Amino acid sequence: MESFQERLSAIVARAFERAGYDGSLGRVTVSNRPDLCEYQCNGAMAGARTYHKAPMVIAQDVAFQLQNERAFSVVSAAAPGFLNLTVAPECAAQYMAELFEAERLGTRPSGEGSRVVIDYGGANVAKPLHVGHLRSAIIGESLKRLGRYLGYEVTGDVHLGDWGLQMGLVIAELRERRPELCYFDPYYTGEYPEEAPFTISELEEIYPTASKKAKEDPVFSEKAHAATLALQSGERGHRALWHHILNVSVTDLKKNYSRLNVSFDLWNGESDADPYIPDMVRRLREQGYAYESDGALVVDVKEETDTKEVPPCIIVKSDGASLYATSDLATLVQREATIGPDRVIYVVDKRQEMHFTQVFRVAKKTGIVRPDVDLVFLGFGTMNGKDGKPFKTRDGGVMRLEVLIREIAEAVLAKMLESRELTQADVPAEELEEMKKTAQIIGLAALKYGDLSNQASKDYVFDIDRFSSFEGDTGPYILYTIVRIGSILNKYRQQFGSLPETRFAAPSSESEKALALVLSRASEAVEGAWAELAPHKLCQYIYEVSNAFNKFYHETKIIAEPSEEKRAGYVSLLRLTKRVLTEIIGLLGFDAPERM
Repeated sequence: MESFQERLSAIVARAFERAGYDGSLGRVTVSNRPDLCEYQCNGAMAGARTYHKAPMVIAQDVAFQLQNERAFSVVSAAAPGFLNLTVAPECAAQYMAELFEAERLGTRPSGEGSRVVIDYGGANVAKPLHVGHLRSAIIGESLKRLGRYLGYEVTGDVHLGDWGLQMGLVIAELRERRPELCYFDPYYTGEYPEEAPFTISELEEIYPTASKKAKEDPVFSEKAHAATLALQSGERGHRALWHHILNVSVTDLKKNYSRLNVSFDLWNGESDADPYIPDMVRRLREQGYAYESDGALVVDVKEETDTKEVPPCIIVKSDGASLYATSDLATLVQREATIGPDRVIYVVDKRQEMHFTQVFRVAKKTGIVRPDVDLVFLGFGTMNGKDGKPFKTRDGGVMRLEVLIREIAEAVLAKMLESRELTQADVPAEELEEMKKTAQIIGLAALKYGDLSNQASKDYVFDIDRFSSFEGDTGPYILYTIVRIGSILNKYRQQFGSLPETRFAAPSSESEKALALVLSRASEAVEGAWAELAPHKLCQYIYEVSNAFNKFYHETKIIAEPSEEKRAGYVSLLRLTKRVLTEIIGLLGFDAPERM
């Protein structure tokens, strides 16, 4: 389905052609002066040099051709050569009717036949999820949903950190604590136990203890490195312990990601790419891309157009160890072999930009990926506290993600009770339990919208009080709008038995027309957000829709409207508004409750 803006542009383009000018000049955009008009066209100014005419003359010629065009109620030429356009109410109503019947808000399945991998999450096993994992998870999840909505074959890969020094640290610490375990007996030949010798809580305590010890004790640090090498070399007991660590960690990670309404198609880690490393390194050597420098194996990636230093990419360290770059390149080899993606999007901290610049250049230069594969670095900024520093707990520690989710749900519940001038003790147990479930839904919306409404690359301040507010540019405000529409529709059913047959009447008020026009931009908002990999554009759009609806609601008697035709038009507009908001919050990764 063509967008409303495309439809209007086609009409104006034909007018340009009838006036003797190039139709490509007829592109229409939303007016940046809504006090003057709804849409505008600046093509006359662009064509002035080509046709050696004053822009105002061209604009007047085109305005004359549009004077009988039914799509517009007002067309005027304004200095120095703008075409100001006001849409006819009947034209808006007609598009609303078509949009109501269209699938996926009128978007086109532009991604059909195209494979996309989104690398997001990036959690390390043996560690709990904390606030530092939030942005990658929810930005990546939103992009995954958005891509699928537009027809792309999207694969989400968590890409776990499961193969580096942290594994050696945990194994070395376990050996010191429980040397009697069969995993450390070199003469043990039996089957290893199916149950892990630790719980997730114990595992999450072991890692930070081992990490701190390695920084202070060179002997222990050497033991951790030796354990890492033994694991990666295939030592039987170490591998068995590693599988326990993975199983316990991934079970917990899945539970916590589920609380965020985030899921992955692949639970691959660095270890899955490890088998691809030897052949990749051999090929890079044989083809002359990799050479030794100070004992390490490197690939030059500097380009003539670089404005800053881009050092060679180290593939193998002087001690023979692999690095993150090695793993990321091998992962691309694996993805080429198993998926064959047309695009790979990495949703990672923006401070890793140089690393991915090097990796992408090696991958392209050496043919690890096909020439037409699009490798995208989507770097995100830091989530900061009110002090402008990375978000911490009250005592200065890194906050676990499950604690953050719980705290924001509690803040929402407090606001819900406050609005009714109640305390938890005033509410019957069953009703309070229902309120808590609703608060969890709203809290997740507050958390996700609060993050996603910021441009991904920018740092932002995480403010629980502001994000959980039911007013302003927040998730709860969007949900409240959806619930309010649902409540009106329910009241209509109660009063009239059922909803009326869908019909869109020509808007009869400014607020009704304004709502219709903002709804007409739904497909553009969705397609534009994907084109720019910018979920914040969807947040901006649904905030605009919500504001337009609430203005219309406050100015209009919907159920009490005496005209049956007008009433039916209002209800149809409400249903379309609810659908637009509901589908887009689904793309952002959260849902609306039945009541608030």
